Amino acid sequence: MSRNCFAIPTLSMFVLSAILTPVRGESPELSSPWPQWRGANQNGVAPGNGFPQQWSESESVLWNARVPGSGGSTPVVAAGHVYVTAGEKKSENEGVNTLFAFDAGTGKETWRVALGGDTGGKHRKGSGSNPSAVTDGKNVYAYFRSGDLACVSVAGEIRWKKNLQELYGEDTLWWDLGSSPLLTENAIIVAVMQTGPSYLVAFDPTSGDELWKTKRDLDAPEEAAQSYSTPLAVTIGSEKAIAVMGADHLTLHALSDGRELGRLGGFNPGAEKYFRSISSPVALGNIIVCPYARGDTLTAVRMDDLVAGKGKESIAWFRDDLGSDVPTPAALDGRVFVAGDKGLISCLDIKNGKTLWQVELPKSRMAISSSPLVAGNQLYVTREDATTYVIGPLDQAKPEIIATNQLADDEPFTVASLVPVENDLLLRSKNTLHRIGD
Repeated sequence: MSRNCFAIPTLSMFVLSAILTPVRGESPELSSPWPQWRGANQNGVAPGNGFPQQWSESESVLWNARVPGSGGSTPVVAAGHVYVTAGEKKSENEGVNTLFAFDAGTGKETWRVALGGDTGGKHRKGSGSNPSAVTDGKNVYAYFRSGDLACVSVAGEIRWKKNLQELYGEDTLWWDLGSSPLLTENAIIVAVMQTGPSYLVAFDPTSGDELWKTKRDLDAPEEAAQSYSTPLAVTIGSEKAIAVMGADHLTLHALSDGRELGRLGGFNPGAEKYFRSISSPVALGNIIVCPYARGDTLTAVRMDDLVAGKGKESIAWFRDDLGSDVPTPAALDGRVFVAGDKGLISCLDIKNGKTLWQVELPKSRMAISSSPLVAGNQLYVTREDATTYVIGPLDQAKPEIIATNQLADDEPFTVASLVPVENDLLLRSKNTLHRIGD
């Protein structure tokens, strides 16, 4: 483990003495284990036990559903339905942003709704439909690279729709939009972090009216100013807040009005031009873990110290010998699970950053772009060719690979993350949505 090499950050603080703790179960749809990307608690942990460990195209796959069009968004689940987005191709030169609903029990498509023109993808792994939808069990909210943000009822009726680029300025990201909306009790929040004007904006879920908008223009060079990460809900005392990672900074914002509560810079002391951020942070207790530097570093921050104005002294630990560029870590019971893009899986003590165990996946030309899932006593990691490795048991000192599962739909690239539905698993591969169960 390396010692902290951070530069002294520029601070803009609202000083509070309260301790930060992550939001627990504050999604409006409490009965759903997966109403938004990374789950109700945004920690990549599925509630329950008894999840399948072994499957193939002919074994333990309950149903397959074709998803027309191109998309990398992770499915979300509520009230017996699965919601996923894709760019549905209408002609050679025309595509449509589409929100699909599937019956979770049968895999049959319930409805599909067109929500604007698909702008396609710039990268071979990307698309115009990378952000995951979010749902409160009554409505589904979908966001696309085109800037279209829409609220659709669970019956498939459009409640409201707007385009963020028409409202606030064009997209200047070099690659495909990846930031998913954040669902809270009273707001839908979107982070736009790019070269040029960057901001956080919150909308009323019912009306679509803007609740607040705050600038997030930070001193980061060229592509390093761009972020594809998703905001994280935390709580400061009795005040709910949002943590945002990108543009060489971690910032904390009040949920009520978006004002900045704390800022930590120094994630890019060498001013590297291409340190764009993809992996999102994860939090447990008072510590938030932030992957950065294209997968080369992990930084853990004591959030109460950050809002108290302690700057770089708020850093609990720092590692520059492992990390993740694209996959977002999972966290549970004082442990953080980090999936390296090339297959090094690490379990760390979240308090001090020490390695508890590591597992090396078999070498492959395929990387890992999806995020790991903790389900039951296992860790699930899916590669870009739809191969899922099951690592466990997690209550042992040295877990190992206990199953390797391959699906026929192995066309690159599977980038969506595995999610739970009841005691089964949902995997969105390149072209197909699969429900896996015993």
